[in-house]
Amino acid sequence: MAEDDPTILRTSADSRRSQRVLLRIPILVRAQFDDDNPPLTEETTTLVVNAHGALISLAMKVRASQKLMLRNWSTAKEQECRVVHVQDKPGGKNDVGIVFPLAAPNFWNVDFPPADWKPHLQADSSH
Repeated sequence: MAEDDPTILRTSADSRRSQRVLLRIPILVRAQFDDDNPPLTEETTTLVVNAHGALISLAMKVRASQKLMLRNWSTAKEQECRVVHVQDKPGGKNDVGIVFPLAAPNFWNVDFPPADWKPHLQADSSH
């Protein structure tokens, strides 16, 4: 059942394991498609990050469950991940959801809000 699969990207903020942050971070993506050829690499950016993965923009054609290696250019850290979702975009890069094997909040070098944090929208613009 999809609700029991922790790798599925959730549509409800209440069911997410960690807060998402809209953030463009330059990364290098490396994919090994077969043992006979060298890995393919692509420089791209994140669209959304969280402690468990990210949504990235990718021209490289990948498939669900495929393993990738990410390199965060700002920290020089590398992190293995797995593709959990691919949303095809016509004429450009696809949106690719990735998940880490274990939570890795320090990979992004971002201080994430606590899990119970909810943005508060002010109706009064005087604040």
